[in-house]
Order: sequence, then structure tokens, then C-alpha cells
Amino acid sequence: MVLKRFTVLVILRVFLLLITIFILSLIFGDGRLFFNQIILSCVLIIQIWELIRYVTQTNRELARLFLAVRHSDFSVTFKDMPMTRSFYELQDSMIEIIQAFKDVKIEKEAQYQFLQILIRQLHFGIISLENENTITIINPMAEQLAGIHGVKNWKLVQQLNPVFAKRIEELGDNARTLIQFTTQGETKTLAVDIRTPLILDKPHKLITFQDINSEIEQKEIEAWHKLIRILTHEIMNSVTPIASLTETMQTLLVDKNGNQRQVQDISDETIKDILFSLKTIHKRSEGLLSFVDTYRKLTKIPQPTLETFHIRDMLEQISVLMHHDLKGTTVKFGVNVTPSDLLVHADPKLIEQVIINLVTNSIHALANKPDGLITLNAYEENKRIVVEVSDNGKGIPEKELEEIFVPFFSTKKEGSGIGLSLSKQIMSLHGGTIKVKSQPGVGTSFFLNFKRKV
Repeated sequence: MVLKRFTVLVILRVFLLLITIFILSLIFGDGRLFFNQIILSCVLIIQIWELIRYVTQTNRELARLFLAVRHSDFSVTFKDMPMTRSFYELQDSMIEIIQAFKDVKIEKEAQYQFLQILIRQLHFGIISLENENTITIINPMAEQLAGIHGVKNWKLVQQLNPVFAKRIEELGDNARTLIQFTTQGETKTLAVDIRTPLILDKPHKLITFQDINSEIEQKEIEAWHKLIRILTHEIMNSVTPIASLTETMQTLLVDKNGNQRQVQDISDETIKDILFSLKTIHKRSEGLLSFVDTYRKLTKIPQPTLETFHIRDMLEQISVLMHHDLKGTTVKFGVNVTPSDLLVHADPKLIEQVIINLVTNSIHALANKPDGLITLNAYEENKRIVVEVSDNGKGIPEKELEEIFVPFFSTKKEGSGIGLSLSKQIMSLHGGTIKVKSQPGVGTSFFLNFKRKV
């Protein structure tokens, strides 16, 4: 509507301008109409000026609007525009545009303030870096954990806490790990997560970290409690009969008054009882020594000698090796590797030991099962290499899942209880993990997760 009215008025002005020019051309040069020529010339100049003013007035006001939007200056007003009625609708539209942008700015500011409040309330540190140096976001927890109060530039972080800054820089643009550093005499262990998303085609490094010292200490206490409970149980199983038999032998070698018996007073039956007790003590002592030797093995795992190898070759070798243990059973063995040339960077001897231990456990779980199946799978998942050992055995009860990686915990009478604990330590030395999923009556799967070599 505004454009139509504007067009009509421009055409009308142009038409009047043409009429004036036509009349002026008719009387031009006639001396009798000299003053008429002057008057028409003035009218012509006025009409040209009015046309130019009328056309450029809108452009000027639109330019004001665009500049206001560009510089976020929403204090500008168009209510006092010296326009004719044909521009009232345009005036209202421009005022609405300014108000809309003003509302958006207010909403954006409110969201920003809410984000700042939310970030300040977080119980973990967060730092956002733009252009690798400018800190756009940092919350009080980050300042407290890293000891970098009031910084707005990463170079200041490098000066205030060079160890923290160096460890973060070493992790690159995307990483998730634990780091340790000492600040103000206090050693901190931080769980760090770094992500670098692109926002408006600019990389923003987002660093989040949390002090997990208390959680680690709690886990250590729980682990020590479990270990002490199992150690106490094993030691008591050996020491109790030794103490009891020692007391029994003492009673056999003294009379009722507590005096030592003479050799001639000791019967053959008493000697047999003493020999039996000594044999039992010897047997339990050997068991205790074996237990201590087993414990020593847990603390003497060699450092891995890393190399890159095809995991398929290893799994097929294990399949052939375990074939002897599966003779006389109905257990089937399967190997699946995707892709077939999948590579793993690890110590092949130690990893083979882990997988053989898991397969051995699966064989025990499939005892007396007519349709037993053990499968070794290897594949890539979430940028990691996964080796999966699965069986359809009896499964592991939920209450035992939390204990199976604790040293000396075993559900088998003849088991030492260190196999899974050793496996977990070996995987930890490789920078990997071992996880388990199990459902009683359905089966069990162990997952060895390796970092993929870049």
C-alpha cells in the first residue's frame, strides 16, 4: 500500500513537472511573456527540488534504520519524521522493526545473564577460549581449582599456573583424561574434558574440569576395605586351623597338671595325632605361602612392550590353543573380526594372557551346558578398538559383578581370584579399560577397550 501510494505521488510530480516544461517551452523566447518565463522557471526548479526531496527522504530514513540495526542503536526514533501521510505506514513499520530488534536484544541479554548465573552455580570448572587466547567464559569454580583468579587471557593463565596451562595445551583440541598438578602446596587430580566446536565458523575451545580427589579417595577406601576383607578371610582360613592344631598338640604333650609328659608316657596314638596335626599345619602353611606368592604377582606386572599387530591372528591362535581344553565338550568356538585387517597397538603377550584368562572363565561358565558357545569379536566403536569375549553360560549374579575385579575374589572353589584383577591392571597399563555385562541364565560378555593408534 505504501509503495503504491509512493508511486502514484511520484508519477503525479513527474507529470506536473512535464506540464511545466511543456508550457515553458511554448512561451520561451517570447519577450512579451518574459516574467511568465521567470515564474515558470522558478516553479520548475521548485518541482525538481520537491521531487528529489520526496524520493531521497525515504532513503535517508531507511539508511538511519539500517545504521541503527547495524550498530545496535535502538534509541533512534522515527516518530518525528517530517513525512506526508503517504509515509505513515512506513513510519509505523520502521518503529515496529526497531522495537522488535530492541526486544530481541533484551531477550538475548536476559539469556546471557541467565547463562552467567548458571555457569557460576556449576560444581565444576569451565573455561571457553576463542582464538586460543581470549577467555570468553570462566566460572568461579575454574578460578578456584586452577588458582587463576580474575584472568581474561590464556597468557595470564600460563603465568599464574604454568603447569596447569601446559597440561591443558598438551591435550590438544579434543581430549578426555585425568591430570595431576600441585598448586599452593596442594596436589589436585582433575577429570578434564576438552571439546572444540565451531561457532559462527570460529573455533571455541571448551575446557571443563572437576576435582575428583574426594571421589578417588572414597574409591580407594572402598577398594582397601574389599581387599582387606578378602585378605582377612584367606588368612583366617589358614591361620585358624594352624592355631587350633597347635593348641591340640600342646594338650597332647602335657598332663592334667600342665607338666610336660615324658617320652615313655606318649602313646603311639598320640604320636599319630601329632603327625597328622603337623601335616595339616604344613599343608595350610604352604597354602598361605602360595597365597602370599599370588599376591606378589599382582604387584609385579611388567610394563607393556607395545607393538602393532593384527588382532585376528591372535584370536585365531587362541581359538586353536583352547581347542584342546574344549575336547570332550559340546562347546563351540567362534571368531569374528570387523574389518578383517583390524590393528591393535598393545603388548601381544599380555593381551593374549588376558583373553585366555577370559576364555578359561567362559569354559567354566559353560560346564554341563549342551549348546555352549564362546565368541571372540573385535571391532571399532566410538574411535576405539573393542575386543569382546562372550559366552552363553550361567552368567554372573548382580551382587558379584561389583566384586569380580577385586583381588582374590573368586566364585570358583579352586580359583585364586587374581585373573580378572590382573586383566584389569594389564588393560590399565595399556591406557584401556575392561568392562563386563552379564545376565544370569543368559550369558556374560567382557569388553576390552583399546585406544586407536593415530
